[in-house]
Amino acid sequence: QVKLVESGGGSVQAGGSLTLSCAAIGGLYSRSILGWFRQAPGKEREFVALIRWRGGSELYADSVKGRSTISKYNGKNLVDLQLNNLKPDDTAVYYCAAGSQYETNQRVYEYWGQGTQVTVAS
Repeated sequence: QVKLVESGGGSVQAGGSLTLSCAAIGGLYSRSILGWFRQAPGKEREFVALIRWRGGSELYADSVKGRSTISKYNGKNLVDLQLNNLKPDDTAVYYCAAGSQYETNQRVYEYWGQGTQVTVAS
Protein backbone atom coordinates (compact mmCIF):
# COMPACT_ATOMS: atom_id res chain seq x y z
CA GLN A 1 0.00 0.00 0.00
CA VAL A 2 1.31 3.44 -0.98
CA LYS A 3 0.27 6.60 0.82
CA LEU A 4 0.95 9.94 -0.85
CA VAL A 5 1.15 13.16 1.13
CA GLU A 6 1.35 16.53 -0.60
CA SER A 7 2.65 19.75 0.92
CA GLY A 8 3.82 23.17 -0.18
CA GLY A 9 0.64 24.76 -1.43
CA GLY A 10 -0.28 28.32 -0.57
CA SER A 11 -1.23 31.74 -1.86
CA VAL A 12 1.03 33.78 -4.12
CA GLN A 13 0.86 36.77 -6.39
CA ALA A 14 0.88 36.29 -10.14
CA GLY A 15 4.44 35.85 -11.34
CA GLY A 16 5.50 34.13 -8.15
CA SER A 17 6.74 30.59 -7.57
CA LEU A 18 5.84 27.62 -5.42
CA THR A 19 7.33 24.20 -4.91
CA LEU A 20 4.92 21.37 -4.16
CA SER A 21 6.21 18.18 -2.58
CA CYS A 22 4.81 14.66 -2.61
CA ALA A 23 6.07 12.12 -0.09
CA ALA A 24 5.44 8.47 -0.94
CA ILE A 25 5.05 6.54 2.30
CA GLY A 26 5.27 2.77 2.01
CA GLY A 27 7.53 2.75 -1.02
CA LEU A 28 6.68 2.79 -4.69
CA TYR A 29 8.02 -0.55 -5.92
CA SER A 30 6.15 -1.35 -9.15
CA ARG A 31 4.23 1.97 -9.07
CA SER A 32 6.93 3.57 -11.14
CA ILE A 33 5.18 6.71 -12.39
CA LEU A 34 4.55 9.75 -10.19
CA GLY A 35 2.17 12.30 -11.59
CA TRP A 36 0.77 15.69 -10.63
CA PHE A 37 -2.77 16.66 -11.50
CA ARG A 38 -4.87 19.70 -10.63
CA GLN A 39 -8.51 20.56 -10.33
CA ALA A 40 -9.76 24.12 -10.53
CA PRO A 41 -13.18 25.11 -9.17
CA GLY A 42 -15.92 23.94 -11.49
CA LYS A 43 -13.51 22.12 -13.79
CA GLU A 44 -12.41 18.53 -14.26
CA ARG A 45 -9.13 17.32 -12.87
CA GLU A 46 -6.36 17.65 -15.44
CA PHE A 47 -2.83 16.37 -15.95
CA VAL A 48 0.07 18.66 -15.04
CA ALA A 49 3.30 16.64 -15.10
CA LEU A 50 4.72 13.18 -14.52
CA ILE A 51 8.07 11.55 -13.94
CA ARG A 52 9.31 7.99 -14.24
CA TRP A 53 10.74 6.83 -10.92
CA ARG A 54 13.50 4.84 -12.61
CA GLY A 55 15.20 6.78 -15.35
CA GLY A 56 13.53 10.11 -14.69
CA SER A 57 11.68 10.64 -17.98
CA GLU A 58 9.45 13.70 -17.63
CA LEU A 59 6.29 14.88 -19.34
CA TYR A 60 4.46 18.19 -18.95
CA ALA A 61 1.09 19.57 -19.93
CA ASP A 62 1.28 22.38 -22.47
CA SER A 63 -0.28 24.72 -19.92
CA VAL A 64 2.76 24.50 -17.62
CA LYS A 65 5.54 23.55 -20.02
CA GLY A 66 8.50 25.91 -19.65
CA ARG A 67 7.19 27.16 -16.29
CA SER A 68 7.44 24.01 -14.22
CA THR A 69 9.94 21.35 -13.26
CA ILE A 70 9.22 17.94 -11.77
CA SER A 71 12.04 16.35 -9.78
CA LYS A 72 12.47 13.11 -7.86
CA TYR A 73 14.57 12.18 -4.88
CA ASN A 74 14.75 8.41 -4.83
CA GLY A 75 16.44 8.06 -1.46
CA LYS A 76 13.67 10.10 0.16
CA ASN A 77 10.74 8.75 -1.90
CA LEU A 78 9.95 12.37 -2.70
CA VAL A 79 8.75 14.12 -5.84
CA ASP A 80 8.67 17.91 -6.16
CA LEU A 81 6.82 20.09 -8.62
CA GLN A 82 8.27 23.57 -8.99
CA LEU A 83 5.87 26.09 -10.49
CA ASN A 84 7.24 29.40 -11.77
CA ASN A 85 5.65 32.50 -13.24
CA LEU A 86 2.34 31.48 -11.72
CA LYS A 87 -0.88 32.77 -13.25
CA PRO A 88 -4.38 33.09 -11.80
CA ASP A 89 -5.39 30.21 -14.09
CA ASP A 90 -3.01 27.98 -12.11
CA THR A 91 -5.31 28.29 -9.09
CA ALA A 92 -6.42 24.77 -8.23
CA VAL A 93 -6.07 21.88 -5.84
CA TYR A 94 -2.95 19.98 -6.86
CA TYR A 95 -2.85 16.21 -6.42
CA CYS A 96 0.00 13.74 -6.48
CA ALA A 97 -0.69 10.29 -7.90
CA ALA A 98 1.20 7.03 -8.38
CA GLY A 99 0.71 4.44 -11.06
CA SER A 100 2.51 1.93 -13.24
CA GLN A 101 1.77 3.33 -16.70
CA TYR A 102 3.44 6.28 -18.44
CA GLU A 103 0.11 7.97 -19.02
CA THR A 104 -1.52 11.38 -18.64
CA ASN A 105 -4.93 9.77 -18.15
CA GLN A 106 -5.79 10.03 -14.48
CA ARG A 107 -7.81 6.82 -14.60
CA VAL A 108 -4.69 4.64 -14.72
CA TYR A 109 -3.28 6.06 -11.48
CA GLU A 110 -3.90 3.81 -8.51
CA TYR A 111 -2.94 5.95 -5.53
CA TRP A 112 -3.77 9.58 -4.80
CA GLY A 113 -2.85 12.12 -2.19
CA GLN A 114 -5.33 14.37 -0.45
CA GLY A 115 -4.37 17.44 -2.46
CA THR A 116 -2.86 20.82 -1.67
CA GLN A 117 -4.39 24.18 -2.55
CA VAL A 118 -2.58 26.67 -4.76
CA THR A 119 -4.12 30.13 -5.09
CA VAL A 120 -2.67 32.74 -7.41
CA ALA A 121 -3.86 36.31 -7.02
CA SER A 122 -3.78 38.72 -9.94
